[in-house]
Amino acid sequence: MNQEEIERLFEQLKNKEIARLDVSKEDFLSFRAVLVKRADFKHFRGIAHLGGSVTYEYLDEPRS
Repeated sequence: MNQEEIERLFEQLKNKEIARLDVSKEDFLSFRAVLVKRADFKHFRGIAHLGGSVTYEYLDEPRS
């Protein structure tokens, strides 16, 4: 998955077009590299799962 596709998915999550974003262990580092560059980085919460996958959610209030 390329950077533009990942950015599009994060925008869909931010705009509430999707409720959550499930990312596989294999794709995690690519998604994280895009996420940490975003100005609204602290609005995203990643929930780690057994096996290495992560589910991202968008929060209205930034996490601390």
